[in-house]
Amino acid sequence: MLKDVRLGAKQTIALGFAVIILVGSILLMLPISNKSGVGIGFVDALFTATSATCVTGLVVFDTWSQFTFFGQMVILILIQIGGLGFMTIAILFSIVLGKRIGLRERSYAMEAVSSMQISGVVRLVKHIVVGTLIFELLGAIILSIKFYPIFGLGQGIWFGVFHSVSAFCNAGFDLMGALEPYSSLTLFSSDMIVNLVIATLIIIGGIGFVVWDDVFNRGLKFKKYKLHSKVVLISTFSLIALSFIVFMVLEKDTVLYGLSIKEKVMASIFHSITPRTAGFNTIDTASLSEGGTMFTMLLMFIGASPGSTGGGIKITTFVVIIMSIITYLRKQEDVNIFGRRINSNIVKRSFYSSAYYMILIFIGSFLIMIFQNMQFKEVIFEAFSAIGTVGLSMGITRDLTWISRLLIVILMYSGRVGSLTIFMAVAENRVISKVRNPEEKIIIG
Repeated sequence: MLKDVRLGAKQTIALGFAVIILVGSILLMLPISNKSGVGIGFVDALFTATSATCVTGLVVFDTWSQFTFFGQMVILILIQIGGLGFMTIAILFSIVLGKRIGLRERSYAMEAVSSMQISGVVRLVKHIVVGTLIFELLGAIILSIKFYPIFGLGQGIWFGVFHSVSAFCNAGFDLMGALEPYSSLTLFSSDMIVNLVIATLIIIGGIGFVVWDDVFNRGLKFKKYKLHSKVVLISTFSLIALSFIVFMVLEKDTVLYGLSIKEKVMASIFHSITPRTAGFNTIDTASLSEGGTMFTMLLMFIGASPGSTGGGIKITTFVVIIMSIITYLRKQEDVNIFGRRINSNIVKRSFYSSAYYMILIFIGSFLIMIFQNMQFKEVIFEAFSAIGTVGLSMGITRDLTWISRLLIVILMYSGRVGSLTIFMAVAENRVISKVRNPEEKIIIG
């Protein structure tokens, strides 16, 4: 009976992430993973493993204070698998072992890395792995040199590797509890090298593997890039520039107050980048102004690029929605970007995906507030952070009950795998009826 069950690409990806999270949870429950010598509960382990695999960064424990080197290594491996996607890792092992990669495996890999075609997907996977190793290694070397005088040789190297991988994978996990628990990178807010290296890794990891491949093949010939790459690159850097200006204006009398010009500029640049799924922070997120908090939630909702290490609805989805609205207001038929018409199915999928995310955010927030007496702003911020796989927090994660933590786990999982992917995975083998009901109009305001 089980032999007749064939999983589709979306179902395989959704199930694969679930299995990895479960294995990670079991390993983190072990006494060897915890500095106290006593294992943690299943819900806390599940929360941590989900946050790591879904490259989120929300934590119920300070990573350094709670987990041993073994536990930290488990978290780092989960981050790397989650960032690259387990199908990418599986294809890599097949290549190393010399196994034949069939059409089915190629289709899974194409879905995992958001490639637009099945041909060349194995080559793309190779480029992804090599590129990842190069960027993470360079980041680790620079950060290790920076951390060595503070933490010593061995620990400095480990901190360099851990934070480089965590930044590139947009995970937001840190080990700075060695200096101050739950401090993230706030103690390095004035350190230009740490800020620039972490921010650069976040951007590179967040632009997406397909864009890498395009840049690798076409160099700096922007006009020859695919439409996807053009949209991602221009919208990404435009959004960073806009966010920088917004935070400089909104937070001048709050979190930026009293800082030097250099510190204000670095903090604003860093915070214009990290909400789009990275999760590191150099300022106190809970102290953001109302406007800054709202704008941060918008950035968390938008997220990174398709086929990247980041989450969110994806910046291409956001661009398509904005262009669709402009097209509607202009009373035009087609959505056009850079002289190319966008397929109507892509437009529909963009709106569907965004609607699913919003529904999950508000249902999750509503249920958490039923189980706990917390402020709406704090809960909705946490929900945006979870489904956007960001990891920024107002500090309420540690106060959540086990039921609320499970709700956050569901949001993190949905955000990484893709809420629309989950729904489609459930319905992938559903037989669609060819009979259509009569059409009738309703009034839309």
